[in-house]
Amino acid sequence: MAEILVEPIESYALSQKKRVKTLFSKVGVVGCGKEGQNIARIASWHGMEVVFIELSDEKIDFALENIGKDLDHRIESWGLTQSEKRAIMSRIKGTTDYNDLAECDFVIEAIRSDEKTGERSIDTRKEVFKKLEAVIDREAIIATNATTIVITELASELKFRDRCVSLHFFVTSPEARIIEVVKGLYTSETVYEKVCTFVKLINRDVIPVEESAGLVSVRLYVTLLNEACATLMEGVASMQDIDKTMEVGLGMRLGPFKSADIIGLEKVMKWMENLHEEFGNQKFAPSPLIRRLVRAKRFGCHTGVGFYRYDQDGNIHSEDHIVRKF
Repeated sequence: MAEILVEPIESYALSQKKRVKTLFSKVGVVGCGKEGQNIARIASWHGMEVVFIELSDEKIDFALENIGKDLDHRIESWGLTQSEKRAIMSRIKGTTDYNDLAECDFVIEAIRSDEKTGERSIDTRKEVFKKLEAVIDREAIIATNATTIVITELASELKFRDRCVSLHFFVTSPEARIIEVVKGLYTSETVYEKVCTFVKLINRDVIPVEESAGLVSVRLYVTLLNEACATLMEGVASMQDIDKTMEVGLGMRLGPFKSADIIGLEKVMKWMENLHEEFGNQKFAPSPLIRRLVRAKRFGCHTGVGFYRYDQDGNIHSEDHIVRKF
């Protein structure tokens, strides 16, 4: 009987170094508030592994719970199955350690400014960028979801500035099939094209935007909201009717006041202050009405009251609103 030769198969396997890494197989998200949750869910929905950074285990659990609730709503409307939800959630991991982002080839910063610390949003974001550069590969891309801070300034203190880019996911309409993408002064053409590919992979269209504070969406929206506030304060029409005019008459999905409540009035006011500082144009200065609501901590849907009052399910109380007299 002929001798059977046994040959180990390990030598035929690909080594870790020779394995081809799929583009955007692992995406990082820094900050998992409303924007970060939206980004994590969309990326995972399209088959990407997601690792997000939060400040504590409690915030990690809260973010995962909210993503799960959002997916449950889609199951209720027959847009998703339970098994698909489990697959999506299995691809999302939360952590407090930046080292867990080491294998990501694309990281998106989506932090919210902290009013308690008083620290400038741009300084906080610059620190995030430095921490990312210290742990990720040279070829990995760093992006920001910020709209009123230009990417060139955020990238200015990094060693490899060419890999930084800006893109904007829409909060008021998470399923909007567009994303604004901005190439900074340092951004390489290769990185920009890769990010445009990412946008297409998550089934969105690219809106190319030249570097400008506020991009397209925020500059137009805050101007509309300020004018809506002025119209309301002059007694021209009620808040509900102003929203209805824009929704029914001009085809907007949500009126300016409802949109502000979803975004968060504290965030909208920060947008306005940044744009006013950048351009010096009074049209961007926050309306006194917005300042009043923010001082009263009436930030919108996430606090249960803003321009409108909301129930536990996030629905507007019928015929009930906060702003009545001026």
